[in-house]
Amino acid sequence: MIYLELFFSFFQVGLFSIGGGYAALPLIQDQVVQNHGWLTIAEFTDLITISQMTPGPIAINSATFVGIRIAGLPGAITATLGCILPSCIIVSILAYIYFKYPDIPLMKEVLGILRPAIVALIASAGLEILIVSFWNENGFSLEISKLDFISVGVFILGIFLLRKFKMNPISVMAISGIIGGGLHLIM
Repeated sequence: MIYLELFFSFFQVGLFSIGGGYAALPLIQDQVVQNHGWLTIAEFTDLITISQMTPGPIAINSATFVGIRIAGLPGAITATLGCILPSCIIVSILAYIYFKYPDIPLMKEVLGILRPAIVALIASAGLEILIVSFWNENGFSLEISKLDFISVGVFILGIFLLRKFKMNPISVMAISGIIGGGLHLIM
């Protein structure tokens, strides 16, 4: 039963996550945290961090990590297949149509209409991760005492390094992890 739940949960993610991995984050969060309770919001944030650091698409990495956590290696395989199967089917159909009828204006219009929705999904996921990082699992609060100043400082440092010095994002992640981890250990 758990294998069917994993497969169909990530099949839905794969089916409706048009726009790539970041656009899939709200869908993954909905399936993994809200619907099934497989992870807490803090564990989900950690999952996103791990998924970004490992090679491969974030949605597939997330499916693999959740699957292995819930049902071991068979769960990882099941969740990953559920995540990639809709894309394989949709891309095959669209490629056939696109190559058979390359000048369809409707295709260009549909892709143009989807862009704002994808940007909104990515912004929503980013904002959710930022809130969890700054205020932990409790969510946004106007109380300054609940704000994690270490996370805010590391975030500002990361943005500064990326914008001012045009550093490689992987280097910024490593520096941020070392500084943030070190400060959390000390304090």
